[in-house]
Amino acid sequence: MDIKHLQYFIEVTKYNSFSIAAEHLFITQPTISKMIKNLETELGVSLFDRSRKQLTLTDAGKVILEQAKLVDQAFHNLESELDNLLGLKTGTIRIGLPPIFDAHFLLKFIGLFANKYPGITFQLTEDGSKKVEEEVENNLLDVGVVVLPTNNEIFNHFSFMEEDLNLILHPSHPLANREQIDLIELANESFILFNKEFVLHDRIISSCHSVGFDPKIISKSSQWSFIEEMVSWNLGVSLLPESLCHQLNKKVRSIKVVNPSISWNLGIIWAKHQYLSFAAREWLTFTKKELKKGI
Repeated sequence: MDIKHLQYFIEVTKYNSFSIAAEHLFITQPTISKMIKNLETELGVSLFDRSRKQLTLTDAGKVILEQAKLVDQAFHNLESELDNLLGLKTGTIRIGLPPIFDAHFLLKFIGLFANKYPGITFQLTEDGSKKVEEEVENNLLDVGVVVLPTNNEIFNHFSFMEEDLNLILHPSHPLANREQIDLIELANESFILFNKEFVLHDRIISSCHSVGFDPKIISKSSQWSFIEEMVSWNLGVSLLPESLCHQLNKKVRSIKVVNPSISWNLGIIWAKHQYLSFAAREWLTFTKKELKKGI
């Protein structure tokens, strides 16, 4: 039995489709179908009930899937240990980043590490904190940048940035010339927020509720640049991290929010019960040291 047989079987169950799995694996559908058939012949059982319109695992298929995942994880661990033996000459570190903070801050550490270990590559994925946590827990990412607090039973973490959110609005807005504003004064405003995959979505709504109003949300987005563009067209107001506000164009104004201020604390997480490659562990150690230097 080839490890690829099991990996292909896992992919088919992941997408519940031979054709979609084949597309993601960059092989033809007949090839993956043949490999699954060979696996069934070797094991002496049917993995899928093909009599239905929707692809369904048989009871034997469900049992084999769980074992196949364990074998695949063990194989992944073996590859990671081989990276260790190569002394960081090769390897990939998978990092999840929220698209709502100044990534230049973290990219400095990635660049410094890459200079020290030029054979290590980085796979960077942008997503909201909720999605990043999910993918780190499921070993689809090695480490992730999220809004703290996080689930301490699942993740190890350390904090590296804390800042407030500022109000952004159009320069013609009646509040545009204020130095600061109480959150309650925004009760009648139209809000443009990040979508529900972002922790800031829930935090902003919760803060508004704490002072007695339910924010009127007219639009949501996963991109801060799109939110900025909407505000620049005077379609509503929004709240963005202070570090991002320094990058905004002159078509919008940024104002401090008080009573209460809304803050966020960014941290780097990794799963407690997942194998972490030596390269990823070394990057975490390296980043902690650089943060202590105050770079």
